[in-house]
Amino acid sequence: MNRCFRPTLLSAALCAALPLHANDLADAPERSPTELAAVRVQAHQPAATTTQTSSFGAGDWKSTPASVNVLDRDLLDSRQVRTLSELASNDASLGDSYAPVGYYQNIAIRGFPLDTGTGYRFNGLSITGEQRLALENIQSVEILKGEAGLAAGVMAPGGIINYVGKRPAEVRNVTLGTDSEGSRYTAVDLGHWLSPRFGVRFNAAWEDSDSYIDHADGRRNFYSLATDWLIGERGKLEVDANYQTSAQRSASGYQLLGATELPRGVDRKHMLGYQAWQRPVGIDSTNLTALHTYDFSPSWQSRVSGSYSRSVIDDNVAFAYGCYYAASCADGSVPGNYFAPNGDYDIYDYRSPDDTRRNLEFRGELRGRFATGDVRHELSVGADRFERTVDKRRNVNEYVGTANIDDAQVPQFEPSPLVPGPSARRLDSAQTAVFALDRMSLGDWQWLAGGRFVRLDERAYDKRGNPERHSRLSRFLPQTALVWKATDEVNAYVSYVRGISLGQEAPFWTSNEGAFLPAVLSRQTEVGIKYVRSDALTLGAALFRTSQPFQYAKPDGSDAGYSFVQEGQQTHTGLELTAQGQLTERLSLTASASVLRARARDAGTPDYEGHQLINVPRTRATVHAEYQLPFVTGLGLTGGWRYAASNVATADGRVSAPAYSVFDAGLRFKHQVGEHPVTWNLSVDNLFNRFYWRDTGSSSGDYYLFPGAPRQARLSVTFAL
Repeated sequence: MNRCFRPTLLSAALCAALPLHANDLADAPERSPTELAAVRVQAHQPAATTTQTSSFGAGDWKSTPASVNVLDRDLLDSRQVRTLSELASNDASLGDSYAPVGYYQNIAIRGFPLDTGTGYRFNGLSITGEQRLALENIQSVEILKGEAGLAAGVMAPGGIINYVGKRPAEVRNVTLGTDSEGSRYTAVDLGHWLSPRFGVRFNAAWEDSDSYIDHADGRRNFYSLATDWLIGERGKLEVDANYQTSAQRSASGYQLLGATELPRGVDRKHMLGYQAWQRPVGIDSTNLTALHTYDFSPSWQSRVSGSYSRSVIDDNVAFAYGCYYAASCADGSVPGNYFAPNGDYDIYDYRSPDDTRRNLEFRGELRGRFATGDVRHELSVGADRFERTVDKRRNVNEYVGTANIDDAQVPQFEPSPLVPGPSARRLDSAQTAVFALDRMSLGDWQWLAGGRFVRLDERAYDKRGNPERHSRLSRFLPQTALVWKATDEVNAYVSYVRGISLGQEAPFWTSNEGAFLPAVLSRQTEVGIKYVRSDALTLGAALFRTSQPFQYAKPDGSDAGYSFVQEGQQTHTGLELTAQGQLTERLSLTASASVLRARARDAGTPDYEGHQLINVPRTRATVHAEYQLPFVTGLGLTGGWRYAASNVATADGRVSAPAYSVFDAGLRFKHQVGEHPVTWNLSVDNLFNRFYWRDTGSSSGDYYLFPGAPRQARLSVTFAL
């Protein structure tokens, strides 16, 4: 039975609960009925000039001493972005980090893969990253680059992705879409203020996707509801709820041949390891958030928020992995965790149903403004409680046969007769934190100082639910920044932040298989400059250096040949450039570039040092532009360019995927049918059908190669009713 179209009581019941982002204290609207129109107009301010969450508090983009990029709704619609991997292609500081077609995807920021437990946020509150994150209910996406210990506590140092939800407004839109593969897509966006003090926004999407990969067609249903309730003259409650169910076969990634050579002549339509009995991967996700704000006075505001996020994954895949059972690898001369030199690979029947991840977060915060003499203060103090659990059943992971990457038809084998075991708790993690941040202003200077004291209590269990690890740590994560208002349009800043992230798990092929390394401390220094011209154009530049202990599989004399260790330092030093807004009355631009040097030093393995680290291209660039043609009213020509330098694919740096450039193009046409606006979007990605390796990242210590999508055309039309 197709789970995507199975009606559930939960999908209906969820139409009443989840929080939205709140406006900054300085912009808090009056709650009187006569000024509701102003509240609605504020929701449509240019997204590029405001940020809702960051490690340095909420505030306008220019005064935030961190590199933040905001992708607004207009860009998401123009590019017809629907997956996390497609989202990442719009910012040069982002890249894929194990992002298979048909599975939940992860990305890296500044070369550091995001922590799926804490790296993704909705309206500033955590959501599980192990889900297919929908975008239909999103007004903008905020990409906070770099260390964000105050914002998220224990997290990877690359940054966080914050999805800002749509707010209630008078809107009635229906979107229909298709693509060159024959997919079918329908979405509705309905909003209304039911009374002067209560508004709702409902979004839904139904998608039958025909994948460019054979046997990887999928289906998705999505429902969300956002509500705003103005309580009295000073209070406001924002609630959001969304539910999604999806089903799609997951496509395995390629691996290096004999650990030394990239596969050649790859057919991007071919699904590695396909077996007729392979079931789709089902992912059901529920996300709830709520935020209550209360204005004690024009200068002081309380914020109480909470979130619940749950993702249930039925993982089913005929997984292509390694060559342990292939004849060409039998003598042990070729590493078994790579494909064989002749292209042979093993197929595993992998089943892990009811893989359940839960995030629960509560936060209380007080924000206020006051002065001490000539110094103006903007103070934020609060406390936060974050809990995460992982429940899994003992999986089936059994070898069923061997195939070759050049097989026109994958040989068919019998599935394993084994069945998954009972569900058991695998992880129970809790973070308790208090935080404070003071922005002190004097003339053209601002000094921000604060930090977060976090206590982590985490218990891990083996596959049978037996205690395996209990770790506790307490850390103070300080951060500070200095901002100089050089002119009315230009700010410059320097910042220093410390953070902490959990140690990684040793891969199964190392001597300390399954061991979790201790938590690691990271440090980041950043210098930047920001330019804003009357909300029409924003320009930014940031120079940064982020370091943390290097975690890797070290070659040694153990029976396994490798041990997973923390040794030496991993340092990422880079320059980022961004531009967003109107260049002329007819030409708009979203562009970014990143130059990143990622190195390991003092690691004890010379072959792993002195070169770029795996899956971190030295240079990336992305440009997306739209030009309104003067001779046809409402007709715009869109175009884009994506570039990545060569991408290292082995720990010793000897094998790299080649550099690539990909060009996109499209048309956008806006017109009226009677009194109803209609918008057409035609986009063609990878216009010249260029083959490239978009991802050389890792999962559970193993490295995979994912080719980029071939040329794809998409067409959508949106009717405003």
